[in-house]
Amino acid sequence: MKGHRWHHIFRPDGRTVILALDHAGMFGMAAGLDAPGEVIRQARRGGADAILTTYGTAARFADEIGDLGLILRMDGGVSSLAQERGPLRLLYSVADALRLGADGVACMGWPGSRFEGETLPYLARLAARCAAWNVPLLAEMLPGGFEAPGEQWTPENIGHACRIGAEMGADFIKTAYTGDRESFRRIVERVPVPLVVLGGGAATDTRAFLTAIHDALAAGAAGVAVGRNIYRHPSPERMTAAIVALVHEGATVAEAYSEVEGR
Repeated sequence: MKGHRWHHIFRPDGRTVILALDHAGMFGMAAGLDAPGEVIRQARRGGADAILTTYGTAARFADEIGDLGLILRMDGGVSSLAQERGPLRLLYSVADALRLGADGVACMGWPGSRFEGETLPYLARLAARCAAWNVPLLAEMLPGGFEAPGEQWTPENIGHACRIGAEMGADFIKTAYTGDRESFRRIVERVPVPLVVLGGGAATDTRAFLTAIHDALAAGAAGVAVGRNIYRHPSPERMTAAIVALVHEGATVAEAYSEVEGR
C-alpha cells in the first residue's frame, strides 16, 4: 500500500515522525494538553510528518493540523475514571475517518492481554475494511497491553506481537523499543511491515530519550510516534525538531540534543 495517503504519512526516505495526541480520549485533562492547538502548531513548525489523534481533535483543530498526515484513533470507549476498566471497542468506521480527511487509521492490538479476545478480532476486521478503501492501518502492538508492561514487554514478546499485527493485516506497527539494537533488529528483519517506536512516558533524561530513538533507528525502525515527550516539553517545537533531525537528517544524539537546548 503505497498510495498518496501512505506518502502523506511517510517521507520519501521511508521514515516518519508522528505526533501522538490521542491520550486525552482516555485520560481527559491530560497534563500538557491544555492547549492542543498550540502543541500541534509547534510540532508542525518542528517538522513533524503526521499526527495520531482522536475524532474530536481532528474535527476541531483541522486548521492547526493543516498539511500534517492525519491518522485517526479508531478504538476506545473506556476511560481512566472507570472503576473497572473493560476492553476497548471500535468506535468509528473507515468512512468516518475519510470524511474527516484522514490519511490513515489506528487501533490497538494487545496479544497476551486479558482483552486480546476483543482487540485482535477488531484489528482483523478493521484491516479488511481498510484494504477495501486503500487506507493505511497502524496497529499498536503491545504484548499484554498496558496491564503489566514491565513484565510482558520483553524482546521476544514484542517480536511476537509485531509479527501477529502484520499477519492480521496492519500496514505499519507502533510498538515499544526493546532497549537494545540487536534484539530490535531481529524483530525488524522478521516483521514485513515498517515499525515505528512509541515515545513512552515523560522522560526524565532527555539525552537518554534521544539515544533510545537513535538506537532504534540504527536497528531499522521506520520512525517514531511520540506524545508526552513532545507535548509535556517546555518547547514542543524544539523537541520535535530534535527528533526530526534524528529520523530524517541522520543527526547524532549530541546534535539532536543541541536542537532541544536551542543551540
